[in-house]
Amino acid sequence: MPELGKGGNTAIGAGPVTVELFAEGDPVDLSALLVTVEGRVRSDDDLVFYNQPSAESDAVRHRPADADGRERIEVDPAALPAEVDRVVLVASCDPDDVTRTFHGVNDVEVRAVQDGTETVVFRPPALTDGERAVLLTELYRRGEAWKVRAIGQGYADGLAGLATDFGIEVAEREETEPAERPESAERPEPTVAEAPAAGPPAAAPAPPRLVKPPLGKVSLDKGGQVSLSLDKADRDLVVTVALEWDGGSERRRRAGADLDLYALFVPATKALSGSAAPGTLVTSGHVAEGVPLRPGGRASTGTTRGAAKKGDKADVVYYKRLGALRSRPHIRLDGDSRVPGREAVKIVRPDEQGYVLLCAYSAVSNGFGSFRSFGAKVVVDDGRGSTVTVPLYENTKTRYWVAIALVDFTSADGAQIHHVEAYSARMTERRPVLHADGTIEMNAGPVEFKRR
Repeated sequence: MPELGKGGNTAIGAGPVTVELFAEGDPVDLSALLVTVEGRVRSDDDLVFYNQPSAESDAVRHRPADADGRERIEVDPAALPAEVDRVVLVASCDPDDVTRTFHGVNDVEVRAVQDGTETVVFRPPALTDGERAVLLTELYRRGEAWKVRAIGQGYADGLAGLATDFGIEVAEREETEPAERPESAERPEPTVAEAPAAGPPAAAPAPPRLVKPPLGKVSLDKGGQVSLSLDKADRDLVVTVALEWDGGSERRRRAGADLDLYALFVPATKALSGSAAPGTLVTSGHVAEGVPLRPGGRASTGTTRGAAKKGDKADVVYYKRLGALRSRPHIRLDGDSRVPGREAVKIVRPDEQGYVLLCAYSAVSNGFGSFRSFGAKVVVDDGRGSTVTVPLYENTKTRYWVAIALVDFTSADGAQIHHVEAYSARMTERRPVLHADGTIEMNAGPVEFKRR
């Protein structure tokens, strides 16, 4: 595959082009701007992104990441009107979380894919100065032909600031309604010079909104992650996290299919932002070290160290410690199902949560089948239109514990769900441990047998 350096360009064919975005670390979004020769858009309709997925009768289309591939923009240059001089591709951090920058994004790569030609690749330089958006590449006209150019220019103001520079009016939040005129207020009589009323003027089209829509139904790939937009101030919000299993087969159900859901948690008052990404597996002896995430907590600046609580003092909700919703930890298990079905925890007050690790325990009486053979999975539902399924992919036997998913509530405006799927050592009954920095240590917690 030919790879462009910053500022480099190459010719492309006349057919449709698919631009794909690859990145590791914090999630980023892919957008496109249809730009004239003056370097401006013609209207707000020339921004193509998750809330406005097409322009020019589908000549430019946004495709979200799905089972068919990464997030992508599809462009048909031949279908674009002559006044569109170029299509600029943009990557941006989550607009719902202003704390996210490209400092937390690694290995950004953009690919221009076209049938019958080699894929063109560009890897922009690392962005470490607080940039929240980056101009990746552009498809542009040269006479009757089209070319692709690598840009790699960062923007500190995110997609909203970048789009504004190109002439787009962006509404990031709902506008408040104007105050109504009091009924008692006197209305001035029209003067002779005033023109007669011609009816209310036509409403101007609303500018595109950058607040993300619900995810709908999403299933994570192995090692994948997804961001969930949450209103941390919503006291009616209930996030339900369920362990579901069907036993897998009649033989497995007869052998035993009693799984238990454990929710290990770190409250926001104890959560740290460490050097390792949340969900990272760490070895024995790990001591969490990082900056407290709650202002005015144990320390609002500087570095804090803390060893995880283990044994009876550990922060955990399970069948012997159901938790509570109206008081801390604001997490509660709905009960203990001893047959194939479902166990669920409800999580409220997301502003009080730091990290929540969802684990499953297989009772000794179940035998040695893998968790996957039980049909086990975790399902996260925010009750607002987003449902994330976290499946298991490995057929690992003689393991009694699996850490399935981590829910990271530490971002300002949402949560990030990580696929973990980490298993305990062979024939080991020790529970996993969740550290204050969101890292996970297997085979380190207490041993607690459960038999039928």
